[in-house]
Amino acid sequence: MKRLLAILFTTLALTGCGYNDFQRLDEQSKAAWSEVLNQYQRRADLVPNIVATVKGQANFEQETLTQVIEARAKATSIQATPELINDPAAFARFQQAQGELSGALSRLMMVSERYPQLQANEGFRDLRVTLEGTENRITVARNQYIQTVQSYNVLARSFPTNLTAKVFSYAPKPNFTVQNEAQISTPPSVDFSAPAPAR
Repeated sequence: MKRLLAILFTTLALTGCGYNDFQRLDEQSKAAWSEVLNQYQRRADLVPNIVATVKGQANFEQETLTQVIEARAKATSIQATPELINDPAAFARFQQAQGELSGALSRLMMVSERYPQLQANEGFRDLRVTLEGTENRITVARNQYIQTVQSYNVLARSFPTNLTAKVFSYAPKPNFTVQNEAQISTPPSVDFSAPAPAR
């Protein structure tokens, strides 16, 4: 009888401690992370086609193309394993590399606007539309990951489930941040002493 009561007590304790919630949210975060990686890979696969199309344009800025190629190489060199979402330093390196590729592609698209012949190229236009769609998919996938990790982290930090987190070593997971967070948090300077424009 005592043994049956002990099993019942243990079952009830585990049910209320959030153990199953940790398992569910951990699996959801891994699935969301896989979708993020899937979309980043989709973008990385587009880059060679974009570069090849742009290279065909005479006098296109070589420096811009080199930046895109190097950023892609750096982004794809980081091995994005499921364990990466439990390593804040590796996660930050991954995010920085992807941010650099985003920036390089953005500059490439801005520079390409100076080339009417390139803008008229149907293949380039199709690639550009595909890239824009992929960037949107990345945003959706990242948002899903952010929400899942937020739920996991709240569980890991809230009482009494934080006790379960400590017992089973469920550390909070790293999450995406804004690349230029410091610049965004700095309020813009406004100078009211400047003379008003002449009417």
